[in-house]
Amino acid sequence: MSQPISRKIALLSVAAVLLAVAVAWVWPGDNTAFFSSPAISAPTAAPKETPFQGWWDARRQGEPYGTQVQGIITFRGNPTRTFYGTGPIPRTAPQELWRFPKSGGLCAISVDDQGPREWCGTGFTGQPAVFEREGKTWMVVGAYDRALHFLDTKTGERIIDDFPTGDIIKGTVTIDPDGFPLVYTGSRDNYFRVVAFDRGKQPKELWKISADAVSPTMWNDDWDASPLVLDDFLFEGGENGQFHIIKLNRGYDSNGKVTVNPKLVFNTPGWDDQLLKDIKDRNVSIENAVTVVGNIVYFSNSGGLIQGWDISGLKDGKKPDRVFRFWTGDDSDGSIVADEQGFLYVGAEYERGNETSKRNGQMMKLDPRKPDNPLVWKVDDLNKSGGKGGIYDSPALYKDLIIWGTNKGDVIAVDRATGVVRWRIPLSRVHMSPVVVDGVMVVGDCTGILNAYDIADTNAQPKQLWSIKPGACIESTPAVWKGNLYFGTRGGAIHALGLR
Repeated sequence: MSQPISRKIALLSVAAVLLAVAVAWVWPGDNTAFFSSPAISAPTAAPKETPFQGWWDARRQGEPYGTQVQGIITFRGNPTRTFYGTGPIPRTAPQELWRFPKSGGLCAISVDDQGPREWCGTGFTGQPAVFEREGKTWMVVGAYDRALHFLDTKTGERIIDDFPTGDIIKGTVTIDPDGFPLVYTGSRDNYFRVVAFDRGKQPKELWKISADAVSPTMWNDDWDASPLVLDDFLFEGGENGQFHIIKLNRGYDSNGKVTVNPKLVFNTPGWDDQLLKDIKDRNVSIENAVTVVGNIVYFSNSGGLIQGWDISGLKDGKKPDRVFRFWTGDDSDGSIVADEQGFLYVGAEYERGNETSKRNGQMMKLDPRKPDNPLVWKVDDLNKSGGKGGIYDSPALYKDLIIWGTNKGDVIAVDRATGVVRWRIPLSRVHMSPVVVDGVMVVGDCTGILNAYDIADTNAQPKQLWSIKPGACIESTPAVWKGNLYFGTRGGAIHALGLR
């Protein structure tokens, strides 16, 4: 017997509803693309992020150098100098896990413009390289005892023998980011070196270049700057006043041992005639680690000249072109820090006392996309009470802050967007570059005290978490790895701090 028409219509209506529910379940969310209607349109898709093309993407702010080697393997960890390590940093006072050497100090006699004197420990910049290799966490650090040291971070004991140089090592070494067992380091003995550490107990020098291999040179023959390695090219400034680019030509021999065949492919003075006219002296050494943003490599010098060189055609044999020039007015030895938008943060000392220093300040934000007028904001630190003022260290980026230590002893946090000082902490002569990991800032001063502060709330005055005195003046920036802190002091030792 056939069903009434009214019942068939009702059943069809129920089926239609069930079909709609089923479709909505299979395609959850907005179903307007399926149930099309002239009155309803699909939401606009979010714009895709522009693919990066160049040598280093500034949007990788705070990320490690690469994936081949896990660790902090160059000064401040990456080409924009914004990777400080991994936590968690202890929020209560850490203990000394070990000291190297166990007794005595890492000391030697060295000569500078003040004559011969004893230097001990590590100094500017002096940050250890800490990285994972063959089941161990290695530390490689150059020190004032005229040697490179290769240590096991678990015990503080040597993994392989020291590598001696002819004079003290002031700067931060760089470990090859692509996994080659190579360390790149300068020394005050006139040489920059490439040293292999895959020959058993004996590290081996594979290549070196002297400070007088190029001309003209100006100032002296030290190599303090931490080099940068990208795509088989090494970028390095020297206290000879020159900026160098070296093609490394890395590889392995038939026995599986690492090899290099370096070629100097470019060099240029870090000064120009206008700078020498302005500063009226010849102190134009390059002591800072270069910074790379996109296709531009930036560096500064002791005359205060900031330069940017376009290296986009370097791999094709094209010589770099200078595309940015800015004079801070005074000695700018700290490394330039770049944020995710490509803005540059620069510190300058206050020694020469000229009008340009007063106009530009000692803490600056620069926009290199506006080469004719790049100064976005400035903060003064003139030290009018006497003595040297300004900045010796490299700043730290954290959220919406940029943080400097000053020669007077203040730690100053500045609003990145506006240049307004948010807060300051009074310490004593801060040459160590601050480190921020997981909202905890660690900073030491030249009384030898290392401090930790909670700065997670960037608008609040920081709360001190702990303060300890492991040794003498702390100039070197700590490497923070898996929550432990590794650093040297002018007291003559390398220290490992953490929670047992």
